[in-house]
Amino acid sequence: MALPANFLDELRARTPIAAVIGRSVKLTRSSRDWKGCCPFHGEKTPSFYVYDDHYHCFGCGEHGDVITFVMKSTGAAFMEAVEDLAAQAGLDVPKPTPQAAEAEARRAGLAEVLEAACKEYQLWLWGEVGRPALDYLRGRGLADDTIRRFQLGWSGEGRGALAAALRGQNIKPDQLIEAGLMKQGERGPVDMFFSRVMFPIRDRRGGLISFGGRIMGDGQPKYVNGPETALFSKRRSLYGLNLARDAVRKGAAMIIAEGYMDVIALSQAGFTGAVAPLGTALTEEHLEEIWKLSPEPVICFDGDGAGQRAALKTAELALTQLSPEKSLKFLSLPPKDDPDSLIKRGGRQAFEAELAKARPLSAVLFDMLKLGQNLSTPEGRAQFWERLAAAANSIPNKVLSTEYYNLLKNQYNPKDKSGRAKSERSQWIKNSQGRFVPAPPPVPIPPRTAPDVEAAQFRRARLMLSVLLAFPTLLPDVDEAYSHVRLPVADEPLRQALHGFVSRAKTLDTSSLFTHLDSLGLGGQARALQEQTRAEFRLAPGASPAEAARNWWSLYELMDFSIDMLRTQRDEAQALWLANPDDRAACDRLMRYNELLTRARSGATGLEEI
Repeated sequence: MALPANFLDELRARTPIAAVIGRSVKLTRSSRDWKGCCPFHGEKTPSFYVYDDHYHCFGCGEHGDVITFVMKSTGAAFMEAVEDLAAQAGLDVPKPTPQAAEAEARRAGLAEVLEAACKEYQLWLWGEVGRPALDYLRGRGLADDTIRRFQLGWSGEGRGALAAALRGQNIKPDQLIEAGLMKQGERGPVDMFFSRVMFPIRDRRGGLISFGGRIMGDGQPKYVNGPETALFSKRRSLYGLNLARDAVRKGAAMIIAEGYMDVIALSQAGFTGAVAPLGTALTEEHLEEIWKLSPEPVICFDGDGAGQRAALKTAELALTQLSPEKSLKFLSLPPKDDPDSLIKRGGRQAFEAELAKARPLSAVLFDMLKLGQNLSTPEGRAQFWERLAAAANSIPNKVLSTEYYNLLKNQYNPKDKSGRAKSERSQWIKNSQGRFVPAPPPVPIPPRTAPDVEAAQFRRARLMLSVLLAFPTLLPDVDEAYSHVRLPVADEPLRQALHGFVSRAKTLDTSSLFTHLDSLGLGGQARALQEQTRAEFRLAPGASPAEAARNWWSLYELMDFSIDMLRTQRDEAQALWLANPDDRAACDRLMRYNELLTRARSGATGLEEI
């Protein structure tokens, strides 16, 4: 059965290859990757490396993805391996249908058509007909080996030239139209590209999916990209990604530039981790792909106004996906410069000097958001502050969002040597005549006794217990986390009773819970606790389980131990798993602690809105 390529891509993306291989091979960290002794040949010195989406043994040459590993290590057939991995990833394997098989065959056919066109474009470039185009590329500073490595070509000048050239391979115009190489004109099919230098566009694994073409002169449009097809989606594709992946894994900086020539010029100068979007702004899918390779890639757009606007748009998009583990750096080039022109003028050293000046998102965000704002009026300043607050609030991780909020607030109101914000240095109030006058000095406040931290912790812990009594459906999601919360001794039996209830109960409803508590003689204590916490219970009558979960996790975040203790527990679980990677229970425990740590950091509920 032929499975859709997009399903297999999703399966590979949702199945952590290191975790799968780690069940049968003892792996240890090696920089960003993992290494161990190869399971396919006897060795004592590790030469088997596991990357983000594949493995490779430098001893025997075995190589493949997660599906290949399951097949080779267990003897499973392809479909058996896919079904096993899909069950682990929570995916349904598509049912075999004639339509699915036909669609997959069409996709494979399109790839063959594109490869045939690529070879033809290269033949034309290096032949007599392509001499002007080859001279143009050499004039742009590209060496012949660079032109060959990126498989650049020439589309030819005559309309219908490609169809005529490929006719001998039994490739018909309707196939060229479907592959995005021709389009239907008023008088029949016409070439999508003519009189253009051709740039093959490949996916992350090197499969050819489309082309881009550049006119040699100053005509418009300067660049033309192929249309959306069954193989090609602009919002998911990055130029140069197939070549950049290996380079980044070997230590090259991940650089996101604006266009084809920037990527090629950077690569030729030794910056081989460069990629570029294809005629569109960076998308969520682009950032996800980039962050798989580098936790802090460098955004390097042109130094003109358009480049600055593109950088701001990227920053605002990145904020919605930011986390402590992934961010961005920004490289601001001199005005009227792009990587290609900068390298051409100053060589590798010039760009290397600029790259060293790249600054993290947190250091440039304020100035980026300030660009174009009118701060000469109170309304303009208020609007700017709202923009800053909205940017910080768009970060999903609550801890990181707060950090950015405080950073932007301090940049908006910089403090003087006394530690006060400038706006606080001269406070004014209205007097009885309605005039603004300087405010009197603040009245000294006598020191207060330190708050009883332990009492506050116990109060939150009992309130969390009250939420669980009212919403027992939350118990499976919070039971592990709540086991670390310290309760007053008198309330400990209630927690133990809830733990026993969730492990045995068939239905997690309030009635069943209190029947269980009454059978243990704890029903009265539970009702008394609910009555005692009623004044502090922050949920309205009729609140949904999702609202209750958000309330519970917000209380949990305030506990003085939560993040640090969970991180310690996670590290211990990871050490146990690494010591015995084939222990499924240890793997499940590690995944559970990672989930708990993510929830505690972000306040996520894990429940659908009701």
